[in-house]
Amino acid sequence: MDDLLRRLRAGLPAEALITDPDVTPSYARDMAGFCPAGTPAVVVLPRTVEQVRHVMRTATELRVPVVPQGARTGLSGAANATDGCVVLSLVRMDRILDIDPVDRIAVVEPGVVNAVLSRAVAEHGLSYPPDPSSWETCTIGGNIGTASGGLCCVKYGVTAEYVLGLDVVLADGRLLSTGRRTAKGVAGYDLTRLFVGSEGSLGIVVRAVLALRPKPPVQLALTAEFASTADACAAVCAIMERGHTPSLLELMDSTTVRAVNRLGRMGLPDTTAALLLAAFDTPDPAADLAAVGELCTAAGATGVVPADDPAESELLLQARRMSLPALEAVSTATMIDDVCVPRSRLAEMLDGTAAIADTYGLTIGVCAHAGDGNTHPVVCFDHTDPDESRRARASFDAIMALGLELGGTITGEHGVGVLKKEWLARELGPVGLELQRGIKRTFDPLGILNPGKLF
Repeated sequence: MDDLLRRLRAGLPAEALITDPDVTPSYARDMAGFCPAGTPAVVVLPRTVEQVRHVMRTATELRVPVVPQGARTGLSGAANATDGCVVLSLVRMDRILDIDPVDRIAVVEPGVVNAVLSRAVAEHGLSYPPDPSSWETCTIGGNIGTASGGLCCVKYGVTAEYVLGLDVVLADGRLLSTGRRTAKGVAGYDLTRLFVGSEGSLGIVVRAVLALRPKPPVQLALTAEFASTADACAAVCAIMERGHTPSLLELMDSTTVRAVNRLGRMGLPDTTAALLLAAFDTPDPAADLAAVGELCTAAGATGVVPADDPAESELLLQARRMSLPALEAVSTATMIDDVCVPRSRLAEMLDGTAAIADTYGLTIGVCAHAGDGNTHPVVCFDHTDPDESRRARASFDAIMALGLELGGTITGEHGVGVLKKEWLARELGPVGLELQRGIKRTFDPLGILNPGKLF
């Protein structure tokens, strides 16, 4: 410990190091439950690439594990500390280095907050589409680490599709540049995409080149009320089959709707079994909403209400963004699942989750990015009750198994971390797992980068 601190101090300013044992535990974990976390030996908050390189050279020399962190808004335990590690918090590397309207790129450090970047590029008539629900606080580095998604993925895609190039500090302190600033580029293996979603297990992202898009028109939204989840999911399938391109297509089950109403007094129809929210940012969104409204009615919607203006549409989006905090208020703790299934199996996923809730005697609310089949079942339980906690964990595993049975994946956007290590092995299979572990050894032969995550 003394040797570690001495060597770190040789290349870092005093304010970059936190050693107070009353403070370091506050950096021990992200927002995931049921995930073990250790006590870091020291927390380092670098401001420069060279400072990050110094940390990694020191860690390699002393064989000390390093756990990279962003804003710790993750939901899989991927940012959880291990005992005696260096927590490398990148939140102070928060500069937007360049916004280029001609090449439509932004160059940023990893600690830039998603919403801050979005507002900055909007001043140039551009947009950065990925918008996780925690976009007001989550960082670009964290988004890259977990390959985050968001509400607009149905039209604009996920984080991986916007990362053109990276500067990465490797485990031994070398600096690697990947990718490009150009619109096209296919030189060599795509190492950039390899780092996206790697959860800090292959290297430390210190700079990112991000693709931007023209700022879209203001969107208009509608809500459609359904008497069953099957009808709501049939409407989703019809919308996508007919070739519509909504900027947002979200679903909330009855449990979620009631929770949102209790927390925010939003006035949503809490008698519904499923509430579908669709939005368009096309040149004529009203016409698109009318067409989608007809499809919802044909699928069995009991009520379709289009917003009159962008302000009303934004209120509907705020209701959807409120889903997680609303469900967190239902009980003392939550487990947030993240299972993505083919759109054609979405109804089976929701109905199966409801059956799991009944089997285990728990409240489980589901909100979903319905347009891409990404569901978020939220298990609500009393963490002070050992039996209820046990049932919560068992229900979580049952939901994961259901997702794989339906041809889905264990995570669409939250990542694996600690929470889903066992399930990652099941999804990949022995050959896939062996190859991925081999990649890990190539980049991190000593196993010091975020140990215990993914595998």
